[in-house]
Amino acid sequence: MITKESIETTYCFLHQKLRVYLYSGMDWQKDDIEYAIANFVVSIPKELYDELSEGRPDFLLDHQRFADDMTLAVNHLEQMLF
Repeated sequence: MITKESIETTYCFLHQKLRVYLYSGMDWQKDDIEYAIANFVVSIPKELYDELSEGRPDFLLDHQRFADDMTLAVNHLEQMLF
């Protein structure tokens, strides 16, 4: 079961990190955000992660797709909230 609290928590964390990531010009800062998200992913309830990832096991963990995955996740979470 996906709770409203888990959606809100995940949304807040990812939304904040995405905004910094998109506007940062510092590679080290982007790397730090990717590392923080990778550590956060393990705390996302499995049901919520499965819905966000649409079955992709490397969702939010693939360096090449990271910005796209973050954008998809934040947009999906926004739809779930409203």
